[in-house]
Amino acid sequence: MKRWIFFALLAMTWLTPGAGRAQSADEALAALASTSFNTVREGVEALALSGHPRAQAIVAALQNGKLLARADKALFIKNDDGTFAEAATGAPADVPAAALKPVRVNNAVRGAIEAALGVLRLFAPDPTARLQAAEAVFRSRDPAALPALERALVAEKDPKVKLRMDQARAAALLALPSATEPDRLAAVQTLRTRGDIEARSTLGNLTGQSPAVAEAAASAILAIDRTLQLWSVLQSIYYGLSLGSVLLLAAAGLAITFGVMGVINMAHGEMVMIGAYVTFVTQQVIKTNFPALYPANLLFAIPLAFGISGLVGIAIERALIRWLYGRPLETLLATWGLSLMLQQAVRSIFGANNKDVDTPSWMSGATELGGLTLTWNRMYIVLFSVLVLAALMAALRYTSLGLRMRAVTQNRRMAAAMGIRTPWIDALTFGLGSGVAGMAGVALSQIDNVSPNLGQSYIVDSFMVVVFGGVGNLWGTVVGALTLGIVNKFLEPVAGAVLGKIVVLVLLILFIQRRPRGMFPLKGRAVET
Repeated sequence: MKRWIFFALLAMTWLTPGAGRAQSADEALAALASTSFNTVREGVEALALSGHPRAQAIVAALQNGKLLARADKALFIKNDDGTFAEAATGAPADVPAAALKPVRVNNAVRGAIEAALGVLRLFAPDPTARLQAAEAVFRSRDPAALPALERALVAEKDPKVKLRMDQARAAALLALPSATEPDRLAAVQTLRTRGDIEARSTLGNLTGQSPAVAEAAASAILAIDRTLQLWSVLQSIYYGLSLGSVLLLAAAGLAITFGVMGVINMAHGEMVMIGAYVTFVTQQVIKTNFPALYPANLLFAIPLAFGISGLVGIAIERALIRWLYGRPLETLLATWGLSLMLQQAVRSIFGANNKDVDTPSWMSGATELGGLTLTWNRMYIVLFSVLVLAALMAALRYTSLGLRMRAVTQNRRMAAAMGIRTPWIDALTFGLGSGVAGMAGVALSQIDNVSPNLGQSYIVDSFMVVVFGGVGNLWGTVVGALTLGIVNKFLEPVAGAVLGKIVVLVLLILFIQRRPRGMFPLKGRAVET
């Protein structure tokens, strides 16, 4: 029996009253207990035709190897806990396992199982199951499923599921040799409206069509290509914004320290690394001692990373940096050596292997917006970057520390003459920048490997962002980070990741030739001299 005949009979059977179904269901169940593969295949088809309320569960059990038969042809389903249930009723059954044998299947039976399940799921109570079944039929493009699709479309109430079923019907119609030209043209228009890569593949595989259908398909393919190109551009922009947000987090603290003190801090990346390891330790402590709080572990890690990284930054400034002001080369070499020491210290404490930092359930997964895939972890990082930036700007504008930092940035000597203790402002500024880097480490732990080399991956990009945007200017850092992130993502598919970074670096060098102080240079007597 051909599959399209099977599905046609299936649709006719579902449209008829329920009389006689019990008998056909009993016969189908008896056929499933046969030792003949052909009889089992016929039993699967008959069970799908029977309208039996447990048809899907029985066929699924057969697919998973959990349908067993007794010598008297009674069927049982093996549960996950090792107990058994009657296949026909689902009632618990007390039967010895030794008396049961699994129902055997071959390729022909497996094909019948897939066909039966695909159609049975179109009528499942769960809308998600019906949606998945419609998508599976769309991908199969099987004209044999048309009768069941027609009936399912009549009964379907969910608009999203109905749309997907209509698209599956269109794909199946295009594969049906006897379909009329008006039906084919309508199907082409439906797939054109869908507009994704699978719809394009379906239209691209059409052969032997009439001139009108071929012309409509070619026009639809061009329209879909334009749509896919637009979605690709938007996806690259989104990835660029998420990368720019990561760069912004890593560079924001550097913009503060570099702008206020003019210190080339090569150990800034290690502050990011410390924040990531604080996140790891916080997760382990909460998982072991306070498991109920584990879903919110990042909320505890953020202030801890800020505080610990900030204190480390203050200690570095007081112990090392303050002796090297006005000596940029020595500062660069000293902080580079310090970064190596911090990396080795972390290796000695935690080991050289990467550490696993779990992503909370509320940050996992993604959502679809048309042809755009938005991952939740990067969405939260973008939001976190905005909040950090807003908090930094509020601190610089509305707090006494921010006022003193701006005064020192614009004219250090005048600020000292007005009674501002510039050494302590330097220390607190360095601590603030290091604390922000620590919070960047919390975010990066969700999308990158937590390892002793974590900071080295971002230190060069962070300096590029700061110099490009304008030293010490937070708005310049924002624009620089987002610009470099988007440019990187557009160059990577063309030039590759490594060559793309080289191209960005060359472009940045050319830009600095024209604007040495970046896009948004700070203004003030000290910075302008």
